[in-house]
Amino acid sequence: MIGYVTLGTNDLPRAAAFYDTLLAEIGAKRLMEFPTGIAWGVSMQQCSLAIMKPYNGQPATVGNGVMAAIVVDSKEKVDRVYKKAMELGAKDEGPNGPRGDGFYAGYFRDLDGNKLNVFCMG
Repeated sequence: MIGYVTLGTNDLPRAAAFYDTLLAEIGAKRLMEFPTGIAWGVSMQQCSLAIMKPYNGQPATVGNGVMAAIVVDSKEKVDRVYKKAMELGAKDEGPNGPRGDGFYAGYFRDLDGNKLNVFCMG
């Protein structure tokens, strides 16, 4: 149902380097590029993640309670992506591990403070 998620950035080159490296861990690549943003995904037929400088020209801010979740197909990929996020300077928001029955996830904030998680089911 969701086509894409957009996160704000105040430093597009820094955010682009972060997401180029992080999302390569799951086989995602740049699908679209604009002067004010970039979108990554594994195909145009699946949900993508974008970073953008705000359209209104105001500084990007973080939404309290807003989070983008990246689905992968194994605990090993959760561990790998979470570890890569930490290596790239992300802030821990809940280490990778089991969260209840059948849900495995790691939570972090990107370099602009946007909250994400990487998870798998089963």
